[in-house]
Amino acid sequence: MKFLETIIENAFSQSSLSPEWINFFDALFFIFLLLIFSVLANWIAKGLILSIVRKLVIKSKTIWDDVLLEKKVFHRMSHLAPVLIIYVLGPIFMNEFPIMINIIYTAVNVYIAFIVLIVFYAFLDAAGSIYNTYEIAKTKPIKGYIQITKIITGLIAAIFALSFILDKSPIYLFTGLGAITAILLLIFKDTILGFVAGVQVSANNLVQIGDWIEMPKYGADGDVIDISLHTVTIRNFDRTFTTIPTYVLVSDSFKNWRGMIQTGGRRIMRDIYIDINTIKFCDERMLQKFESVRILKGYIADKKEEIEKYNLQYEFDSGIPANGRRLTNVGTFRAYILRYLQNHPKIHKDLTCMVRQMPPVEKGLPLQIYAFTNDINWVNYEGIQADIFDHILSVITFFELRVFQLPAEISVNLGTDASKTQQSLSEK
Repeated sequence: MKFLETIIENAFSQSSLSPEWINFFDALFFIFLLLIFSVLANWIAKGLILSIVRKLVIKSKTIWDDVLLEKKVFHRMSHLAPVLIIYVLGPIFMNEFPIMINIIYTAVNVYIAFIVLIVFYAFLDAAGSIYNTYEIAKTKPIKGYIQITKIITGLIAAIFALSFILDKSPIYLFTGLGAITAILLLIFKDTILGFVAGVQVSANNLVQIGDWIEMPKYGADGDVIDISLHTVTIRNFDRTFTTIPTYVLVSDSFKNWRGMIQTGGRRIMRDIYIDINTIKFCDERMLQKFESVRILKGYIADKKEEIEKYNLQYEFDSGIPANGRRLTNVGTFRAYILRYLQNHPKIHKDLTCMVRQMPPVEKGLPLQIYAFTNDINWVNYEGIQADIFDHILSVITFFELRVFQLPAEISVNLGTDASKTQQSLSEK
């Protein structure tokens, strides 16, 4: 270094520059040399060392090193090479400029804090990607924990960087955080709420990646595709996306369809309205006709025997319809639907299957079909449900019943009245 200083002093000795300016240019020259060596070190680290590491990773059979390479952990670590050059050559080149070397070391320390932070961030991203390859990631996502870790380490790195700039101990700055705790709580309110909610969601297994949830209040109806510290992202069935705060899953109610998927059964619950005017007792002719239906033959025989014994026991006059017990066409139709569902290959045999009579309403007598399909795929489910009701609506006339339907003229009048009402409301 003395040799270089002598050359520089001889170069500037012929000029009229003052010694202070000569020293200044000396410092600039050595700083330039440090930059050159730092750039070379960075180029060697990225070009040579990283290429060797990449080849080793490709040859390796493990997965984790591929993820570390993909998330640029090694690439970011290469940024530490210039720091080593400055620490090694700095005292040699800049021993005559103590003030300047202090400034350089301060900048380098801040730079180290930043590089360590981004390397740690990349490592966390890699760890998260590796964790997501396991099945447990669907039930216990850690993205929220990774994000809160990034925030905390970011604050720690900022405090260390500030301590280097101010030339103060980091402990001094950490103790000062207590005085601004209230402000920090206000700034990071959503972060704290999200973190607490994330712990509760994970601990109680409220939501998993891939769950179908409904939250009408937020317009969410679809599959959960991401659970992070602050938000939960839902891909709706209309291919739109809804983002809701994570803490909403704890504070508000929502419907999770995971149970349907786990049991393998999707519910059918739909009413058919029977015209009450078509409901009647079954005579002998009707009973003979109903007995011709294979799945009703045993039911009709058992019922006839049961009713006959009952009426004989209490000596009811069978000539009067109001006396004793009798089969009805709607009851027989209900029994037919139940047996039809029980024999249907697409109805889940281990889940509830029934046809129940609901309270009569202005549209007639509701018969509710309540069953579960054994295919939970949406498209297949709708096809199965449609086929079942196609059959029920087609066979209902065989039982001398009629589905309730408003007459055409009444429907037209109702539509006209509704239009007039809407028009008058709009005029008002």
